[in-house]
Amino acid sequence: MKTVTLDVEGISQGQWSTFLLELNLMKKAWRSYGVDVKLKAHSINKIITQGTSNGFDTTKRRTLSSSRSNKRDDGRNRIIK
Repeated sequence: MKTVTLDVEGISQGQWSTFLLELNLMKKAWRSYGVDVKLKAHSINKIITQGTSNGFDTTKRRTLSSSRSNKRDDGRNRIIK
């Protein structure tokens, strides 16, 4: 195993995120050649997740049925029509 340490100074938060995303692209490109690259940085998983998302929320959320969303909470839970 070979190790490279990068000390980056004078970089803004946006530049840092872009830098990590570019390193992640290089990691993915070299994987097909059998090279296993491990990246270590503070919050790298969060940065890569947000930086590679397409803008759609893929989490599943519970939805209320239409009859339930029309309920009034007056203690008797009557359905208003």
